[in-house]
Amino acid sequence: MQVNDTLLQSFARVEISNTTLLGAPLFPGPVLDSAWDKRCEDLARAVDRLCTINSQDGLILLRSSFSAPKVLHLLRCSPSVSHPFLTTLDALLRRSIQHITNSDLSDSQWIQVSLPVRDGSLGVRRVSQLAIPAFIASADSTLSIQDDILNDCIKSESEFFQSCVLAWSAKFEMSRTPYLLNSLSGIALVCLRTRR
Repeated sequence: MQVNDTLLQSFARVEISNTTLLGAPLFPGPVLDSAWDKRCEDLARAVDRLCTINSQDGLILLRSSFSAPKVLHLLRCSPSVSHPFLTTLDALLRRSIQHITNSDLSDSQWIQVSLPVRDGSLGVRRVSQLAIPAFIASADSTLSIQDDILNDCIKSESEFFQSCVLAWSAKFEMSRTPYLLNSLSGIALVCLRTRR
């Protein structure tokens, strides 16, 4: 289709698989892989620098700035639930803690380290554990806006969203779809309470 408007002609054409919105890839593929690869590189570079400062300061910066908070936007906005880079990022976080604290962590110690601070842990959350609740919280909080925007359109439920809800329900052995809360902290709290 030929576009005659000069303003529209100035727009760059982007393939749908390469679409991003506010820096978050909207679909799985090379753009999402590249975004996760960049986050892993950023974390690796940060850990090299964190090792040059006091261990406690390094742990606080890792927990507050360079771990889950750094990738929360991608977790909430991109289809990253079972992306292979999540386990890569978790492994980097584990190595980071080991390097900063000069200790080796067994699997059970790593699980304990990744619990929230209020549970007596360091609070460096595993990104793979936050992926499903983060995406569900974000998707659920925008459902009313989506309905308003797509009011006159034929629409169907997002298969990815539904698969995340089913995976979350199965993971925490809920017999029916969980009540979705509009915040990540609320869903994470429900997840932690359900596990106990």
